[in-house]
Amino acid sequence: MLSTGLQMRLMRLLFCVTLVLLFQVTDSKKDLKSFCSTCRIITDNFNKGFEITAKQNFGGGNTAWEERTLSKYETSEIRLMEIVEGLCDSSSFDCNHMVEEHEDHFETWWFKRKTKHPDLHKWFCIDTIKVCCPKGMFGPDCSACVGGSERPCHGNGKCDGDGTRGGDGKCSCDDSYRGEFCLDCIDGYFNEVRNDTFSLCTECDSSCKTCTGATNQDCDECKEGWEDDDQEACVDVNECSKDPSPCEEDQYCLNTDGSYSCKACDKVCTGCTGPGPDSCQACASGYQHTEGTCTDIDECSQTEPVCTRENEECVNNKGSYVCFCSEGYEERDDECVQKIEPEKEEESETSETTTSAHGEL
Repeated sequence: MLSTGLQMRLMRLLFCVTLVLLFQVTDSKKDLKSFCSTCRIITDNFNKGFEITAKQNFGGGNTAWEERTLSKYETSEIRLMEIVEGLCDSSSFDCNHMVEEHEDHFETWWFKRKTKHPDLHKWFCIDTIKVCCPKGMFGPDCSACVGGSERPCHGNGKCDGDGTRGGDGKCSCDDSYRGEFCLDCIDGYFNEVRNDTFSLCTECDSSCKTCTGATNQDCDECKEGWEDDDQEACVDVNECSKDPSPCEEDQYCLNTDGSYSCKACDKVCTGCTGPGPDSCQACASGYQHTEGTCTDIDECSQTEPVCTRENEECVNNKGSYVCFCSEGYEERDDECVQKIEPEKEEESETSETTTSAHGEL
């Protein structure tokens, strides 16, 4: 019997081998897909080069003599080489490697197969080097995708490996479909039409999480923010009618279909039920109720003055007021004192200087 330590080492080794094999299979599938993608680029570029060179000639000046002597440029090896030289970017290793590996096939097709097999992609990529499959087929043997090659995934998704020798043929369903065959609908959609080979998923009413039809009475289950009414239809829940309100004190609640939002009160309000100064529950400091709305208090026109220092004036603003010294006065030591004019200051300084000089004498 094997020791516990040896058993553990064997299990770790088996696990590592399994991971390596799994990565190899995954990389192999990716390579098979990329081979087909590279081949498609090559044949597409070949067709572009074929069009570009359609109106060219040998370029020697005497086209008639050249075509009599060297055969027609249209079917010449020179034209073929010019096309082949432009098939790949110089930086694309995979593309250049595939062209170099199968250059003989291009010559065969050009001189012997082009007339009978005009579709280069089918002849070269699918039938000859076998890196691609016809559309709607996948894998090494070009098996039909789920739903058939004419309508892979029943027209409601993408077949893994479609058109390549890779992939597993499984469906990645479009947004509103699900299931192995992409015939079922996701939550929020229902089968308007459904049989063994065709499915049309249509969106439920906005109130339904799941449904069997298009109205709010066809809901199997209501979405969050909706609830059943007496008629078994999904209707909006008015969160704003709840007590206490779901919003903060300086906000008002705005109900929306299936939800709600909290909006800031007007700055003149302390608490509110809606937008604007006429929806205040109470007025903010510096404001007062006037005919159902909060308006600014003019503190400067009140009986009791708010600016009480001598030689001081008051200016009202929104929600408050400002006190400032009258013209010709300035603030010193929290008092409004008369400004000293520059000329008077100079005279004063001169007088002090003269007095000081007389004193010294």
